[in-house]
Amino acid sequence: MDWIFWLVLVIVLSIIEIATVNLLTIWFVISGIVALILSFFIKDVAIVSTIFALLGIILLFTTRPIFSKLLKPKNEKTNFDRIIGKVGIVTEEIKRNQIGEVKIDGKKWSAISNKKIEVGKEVIIEAIEGVKLVVKESD
Repeated sequence: MDWIFWLVLVIVLSIIEIATVNLLTIWFVISGIVALILSFFIKDVAIVSTIFALLGIILLFTTRPIFSKLLKPKNEKTNFDRIIGKVGIVTEEIKRNQIGEVKIDGKKWSAISNKKIEVGKEVIIEAIEGVKLVVKESD
């Protein structure tokens, strides 16, 4: 009869893992399956429960960091990142730490700089902060 408890526990923990997808309860699902199998051979509930808890904790602390690194999304460049380092033309004067406008690849962007840059000057795109380009005057 103990095996029913372990089966229900594995199902509940599996549902929680599917709902959260945070690699926390999956290790206890695995230890629950082991406990389910052991419950057919070991009748002492305390021993099976101890094995369940210890195995779950050991799996959690030993394998979770490895899987978290493997499943961590890699930083992929966006289309916006491709303009960093390119040259644009100032179409609206950029005053020190105030928004101006730069045209790059045929598109107009809001831009800021730590120096005043006049209309018609070439600028190099250094970074993107929100929806504004951070630029510096081209040498």
